[in-house]
Amino acid sequence: MDDSFKKLLVSTPSSDKKPRKARQIAYTDWGDPQNPHVVICAHGLTRNCRDFDYLARALESEYRVIAFDVVGRGRSDWLEEACDYNFYPLYLSDATSLIAHIQAQYNARITFDWVGISMGALIGMILSIQPQAPAMFRKLIMSDIGPLIPATALTRISDYVDLDPRFDTFEAFKTYMKKISESFGPLTDAQWNHMAIYSMREYDDGTYGFRYDPKIGISLKEFEIKDIDLWQQWDQMTVPTLVLRGTESDLLSVDTAAQMKIRGPKAQIVELPGIGHAPTIMDKQQIQIVRNFIDYP
Repeated sequence: MDDSFKKLLVSTPSSDKKPRKARQIAYTDWGDPQNPHVVICAHGLTRNCRDFDYLARALESEYRVIAFDVVGRGRSDWLEEACDYNFYPLYLSDATSLIAHIQAQYNARITFDWVGISMGALIGMILSIQPQAPAMFRKLIMSDIGPLIPATALTRISDYVDLDPRFDTFEAFKTYMKKISESFGPLTDAQWNHMAIYSMREYDDGTYGFRYDPKIGISLKEFEIKDIDLWQQWDQMTVPTLVLRGTESDLLSVDTAAQMKIRGPKAQIVELPGIGHAPTIMDKQQIQIVRNFIDYP
C-alpha cells in the first residue's frame, strides 16, 4: 500500500434543492481489488480515513478494505454552502455513490461490512435501513455511539469543532491534537504521530492547521443543542451489530448501551476500560475484537 488516495466524483444534494457543483471524495483502497468481501470504514466528525490504516493492514490479506474521507474532511472536497453540512441525505448519497462505484468493478454482487467511528457509525446505521442495503449489508461495527446522543456531549464537541487554530510547528500542532483527543485512550507515540501527520495541513505562510473545514460544526452552532434521538431508526435495524464503548464515554451512556443490547439488532456490546470517546481501533486488542466479529460467519 502506498500513500496515494483515490478520488471519486460525486453529485452534491443540497438542503435548499438548488444546484451545486460536483465534487470529489477521497478514499484509500487496501487488499485484493477482486475480493468480493469489502470492509468499508468511515471516520469520526473531525477525523479522516487514515485513522483506519492500522485496521486495514490487519485485514487486507482476507478482505478488501475501503476507507473514505467524509465530505469536508481529509482530502475530500469542502462544500460550497456551509448549510449543506447539516443535510444528512448528502452523507448517505456519498456513501451509496462509493458503494455503487465499488460494485461496478465486479461482475458479481459484493457483500460488505461497515466499520464506523462515531459519526461514521451513524452513517452506517442509517445506511443499513435503506431499502437497497440488506442484500449487501453483512455486519456493522459502531465505535462509541448509539441512537441517543446527549446534548451535553454535543455541547462539548461544539466548543472546539468550528475553531481553526494555527501553529508555528508540527510539534505544536501534534501537542494540541493530543490534548483535545486524549479521550481516545492510550495510543503509542507512533500512532499519535500517524494521526497528526494525516490530520494536519500546512498553509502557505508555513503554519499548521487541521485538515477539515471548520464550517462542519455549523449544525452545533446555528441550532439549539438538544439530545439526538434515533431509536426509531435503531429499532428498524436487522444487521448484526457490534458496538465498542469506551467506559469513560460521555457520548454513549451505560443505559443507552444496555437498551441497544435488547432493541433493534440486539447489538453485542464490548466495554473498553480507560477510554472515552471514541475507541480508534488502532491498538491490537480493538483490532482483534473487530476482526473476530467480521470473521465469524
